[in-house]
Amino acid sequence: MIGRNDVCWCGSKEKWKKCHFPDEGSQAHSQAQSNQERKNLKEEYFKKYKILLKNEEQINGIRESCRLSAKILDATCKLAKAGLTTLELNNFAHKMHLEAGAIPAPLHYGEPPFPKSICTSLNEVICHGIPDKTPLKDGDIVNIDVTCIYKGYYGDCSRMVAIGAISPEKQLVTDVSYDCLMKSIEILKPGIPLSKIGEVIEAHATSKGCSVVNQFVGHGVGVDFHENPQIPHNRNRITTLLVPGMTFTIEPMINAGVREAVIDPLDEWTARTRDGKASAQWEHTILITENGHEILTNWTR
Repeated sequence: MIGRNDVCWCGSKEKWKKCHFPDEGSQAHSQAQSNQERKNLKEEYFKKYKILLKNEEQINGIRESCRLSAKILDATCKLAKAGLTTLELNNFAHKMHLEAGAIPAPLHYGEPPFPKSICTSLNEVICHGIPDKTPLKDGDIVNIDVTCIYKGYYGDCSRMVAIGAISPEKQLVTDVSYDCLMKSIEILKPGIPLSKIGEVIEAHATSKGCSVVNQFVGHGVGVDFHENPQIPHNRNRITTLLVPGMTFTIEPMINAGVREAVIDPLDEWTARTRDGKASAQWEHTILITENGHEILTNWTR
């Protein structure tokens, strides 16, 4: 949460308590000024960074889509068990989308067009795994990634599932990737530079002997599938400040070995660890609010 003595998110360089801190007594007097400042900030961020700061209507739509994405994700993860194929998980999630009146965003996305409705990334697959007839087996870990389009808005999230007893290496990356996500979310509030996200993630991952993938990033989301800003999960020098109305994903991809990914030359999507060691990822969509943040994808671990 932003503190009373922190610099206000609006760029005034005043303390929050003297600028945008809620004050019922002066609320009516300052409303017009506050609205104008938000408009100016929205124009500035789009002009400088091509970042779309969402209005209340858009936020409500994104929030609704995120809730649906998390619901589909939780149900699909609950279904995952030994003997079930990743294609069966895909078909189940696809049906849930259609029943809810939603569209699975990954289907036919990109070039070449992604062929399925969700991503299922097994063991050494970092991301963008394509569901197929491969059955899950005891000892596997799988990341299930769901993005739905609902009433024109996007919600994006993913979770890990362990199938039976897993190796210490797989348990390590599963736990570290989750902790990296949650630790990076804890710091989110207006006024902090975007680079702090990657700093928190890489510091924790390396302290546990893991590496952070730097070939893929989190991203703005909500009105479109992939928006600005990009959210690197490794240390970086991006000085853009977080401000209210930003919606983006954090999805740290953590490897047990080297960080480098190798893209499958045949499907041009599946990214695997270069050394064949395990990888894991968890993902939330986040909203930056006036005094902190809100996790929009309320899946449960």
